Parts: sequence; structure tokens; C-alpha cells
Amino acid sequence: MTLPNVILFPQAMLPLYIFEPRYRQMLSDALASHRMLSVAMQKPGRVRESPSNVAGLGLSDRLSFAAGSFFTDPLPQADVVLMGHILHDWDLSEKKMLIVKAYEALPTGGALVVYESIIDNDRSKNAFGLMMSLNMLIETPGGFDYTGADCEGWMKDAGFTSTRTEPLIGPDSMVVGIK
Repeated sequence: MTLPNVILFPQAMLPLYIFEPRYRQMLSDALASHRMLSVAMQKPGRVRESPSNVAGLGLSDRLSFAAGSFFTDPLPQADVVLMGHILHDWDLSEKKMLIVKAYEALPTGGALVVYESIIDNDRSKNAFGLMMSLNMLIETPGGFDYTGADCEGWMKDAGFTSTRTEPLIGPDSMVVGIK
């Protein structure tokens, strides 16, 4: 499956980790369909990732980087906004603000995809997610991990009309909200 017009946030490495065979296949599929466009926000002056890093894959004309902060700048318009291991860094009000910003960047029918070590709703099975939440509470001023139901509720509060939580491989899950 390709994700057209995807926005990648800092630390959202999974979708562009092109050295693993499964992601190389994803890029091949996207190239074959001519449907991939990605805009990644990064802080001004930051050079860790750049479009030239993917030029050898023939993607440089479909990948761009927009300087900015997702706290102070609007998100670029996109069909899909992807937040990978982002929300757990922030307190509840910041989590909700980022979800609202994603909602505002999406067209009707667009999707917000959040993936992290999401805690199961009864808080009894995903030990890694629970430990990650403890870690975030220790290492950040207000960050914490959360359940799929928590994230779905925040998405609905922001205006998303349809939400669902899907397990991924390992301790991660994704929550999808459709505008």
C-alpha cells in the first residue's frame, strides 16, 4: 500500500527506513504507481535528513522538506499525516493540539496515522508500552504513552469522524483517524 502526500515528523523513521527489504518494496510499489509525495517538517537549519539522501532512489522530485516547527507553524496540507513516536513526548494539551493541527491540514477523507507503543485498553498486555510510558514520565516534562481508546477519543474531539486502532508487529500499534 502506498501513502500519497504523507507528512513525516521528526523521529518518524519507519516509513522511510529504506534499507529493510519490506520498505524497499514499499518504495518500489510507490514508484510503480507514481502516487508518492512526502513532505517532512524539520527545524530550520537542520541537515540530518535531506532530499539528496533519496536521489539515488529516484524520489527526489517527490520528496521535499519544509522547515518549521509543528508547535508554531501550520502543518503542510496532505492527504495523510503520519506521526510516528511523536505524541508520547508531549503532555495532554500538546498531544491534542498536534492532533487538531493534523486535522486542519487534511482534506475531507484524509487520514491521521499515529503509531507508537500504544498501551492496550485494559493496560494489562503491552508491558513494553507501559514501560515506555514510565520512561517518558521520567525523561520528559509531561510526556506519557496512552491507550488506543485515549488516542481515538482525542481524534474524535478534534473532529475526526472515524477512528480505529490496529496492532502492528512488535509492541507498536497504530491509531487511524479519518476526517
